[in-house]
Amino acid sequence: MATSFGAISLVPPLLAIALAIITRRAMLSLFLGVWVGGAIVAADTADSALELVAVPFSGVIEAFDWVISAVGESTFNAKIIIFTFLLGAGIALLWRLGGSLAVAQFARSKVDSHRRVGIVTWLFGMVWFFDDYANTAIVGSAMKDMADNMQMSREKLAYILDSTAAPVATFGISSWVAFQIGLVQTAYENLGIQGETPSATLTFLWSIPFNVYCLFAILMVGIVVVTQRDFGEMLDAETRSQRTGNVTRENANPLQSMKEDLGDPVTDDPRLRTFVLPVLVLVTVVIGGAAWSGYAPGRDVLGVVENADFTAALVWGSFSMVATALTLGVYDGHIDVAEGMETVLDGFGIMLHAVSILVLAWSIGSVASALGTGTYVTNVAEGFVSPTLLPVVILFTAAVISFSIGTSWGTMSLVTPVAVPLAWSVGSQDPQMVAVAVGAVFSGSIFGDHCSPISDTTILSSTFAGSDHIDHVRTQMYYAVTVIVVATLAYLVYGITGLGPVVFLPLGAAVLFGVVYVLSEFDANRKDVHAKPFERAGAGTSDDD
Repeated sequence: MATSFGAISLVPPLLAIALAIITRRAMLSLFLGVWVGGAIVAADTADSALELVAVPFSGVIEAFDWVISAVGESTFNAKIIIFTFLLGAGIALLWRLGGSLAVAQFARSKVDSHRRVGIVTWLFGMVWFFDDYANTAIVGSAMKDMADNMQMSREKLAYILDSTAAPVATFGISSWVAFQIGLVQTAYENLGIQGETPSATLTFLWSIPFNVYCLFAILMVGIVVVTQRDFGEMLDAETRSQRTGNVTRENANPLQSMKEDLGDPVTDDPRLRTFVLPVLVLVTVVIGGAAWSGYAPGRDVLGVVENADFTAALVWGSFSMVATALTLGVYDGHIDVAEGMETVLDGFGIMLHAVSILVLAWSIGSVASALGTGTYVTNVAEGFVSPTLLPVVILFTAAVISFSIGTSWGTMSLVTPVAVPLAWSVGSQDPQMVAVAVGAVFSGSIFGDHCSPISDTTILSSTFAGSDHIDHVRTQMYYAVTVIVVATLAYLVYGITGLGPVVFLPLGAAVLFGVVYVLSEFDANRKDVHAKPFERAGAGTSDDD
């Protein structure tokens, strides 16, 4: 059944994405996509004219079955929901106790320009490599006030968070790496070629230079924040913020607003430890908990990482963060236990919108699975494969699937089992071609994730930046498309010439820099605005050029 729907399997996810971008109403668009998927399944199973008439109503029943399954059937989803709520509670406590304000006050004399806020956010994003969710939450919470003070648009902050979250997690000691190594190992076992290739772990390490989109996405953030050159809708957002001081668009619908949702901090004399200690506890418990869950006698470090339960560790860490912040607040006399628990509940509340969108996004993923969307796209792509085009085909296959279903992990689980044997066969059993394929799977999966309004990491980036979600997607898409075009060029240079990463990575970096310069100048001239809005003198623009 899952493979019988063909091209129609693309309709529900693409409809949800198109409606979300056009209407800027993510939740309504997602539900309509789920409902249309339910109607397609109901129509396929209808045996009489009466059942066909009832398809719209049957589609609602099917849709809510998927929504309910997204909430309670997967323990992974349940852990992410609990983690997200607890993280919201922890961040609410940090806000109310003045922790975020203390960070802003501490850094104000040092991070005193729009450029420096961007650079520090970019660098912080590369430090939090162990999990993309924690990355967006902690970096966003630490930098949002400073970004507002320097009149950085919320769209720009969300972009920096999003493009240094998942891409960075693909290179560090993280659940992402363990997940992909496991997929490669399974593919090797199914092919029976373990003795003919490097280990799955070595294959992953070999694939890092070929994970071109992620490398260039991180570099793109650096280019944009250092040069302060923007184009597309991001140029509009930054120009608006510089001219009016409005960090969000008029009539925007930010996924959270700390001041509106939580009120002012309870103290005018905040202490830096109120932020540092809870965050340090979060990091310690997550890393320690992951190591503990993956440990077994005789396992090396990579073995521990491969077997670690990162999602459970995130739950433990976020709870520990809440407990630490609450204890500090009571100890310092800023709040009592009753006030602390009210703040915890308020923290749950600020995450409700994000969790609702996450559940509906997972539901769309269930629709895509039931209709065979990933299988259909993969089967179509197989007809275009040659050794020269292999990385490009895998890149765009993964990109289309990830964009459609809104999950990098789901895309990797669909594409890797096909990409590895395909690379082994097309590449004449050359292990390097497998590494190239693995890097291309990562790249395409995360590109689609960055462009999709139903992606969980994209949703959370909007949430912790305080940005309107669809505004974040629309502004980021220009940059993500620019990066994937340059990544495609790099893959073609490799496929046509055989020249390795030592050549195509520097070449791609130079091209990326040139493209940003040209597009920013062209777009600024077309719109009659400054290509670098924050280069001019004004509030929050004391950049040392």
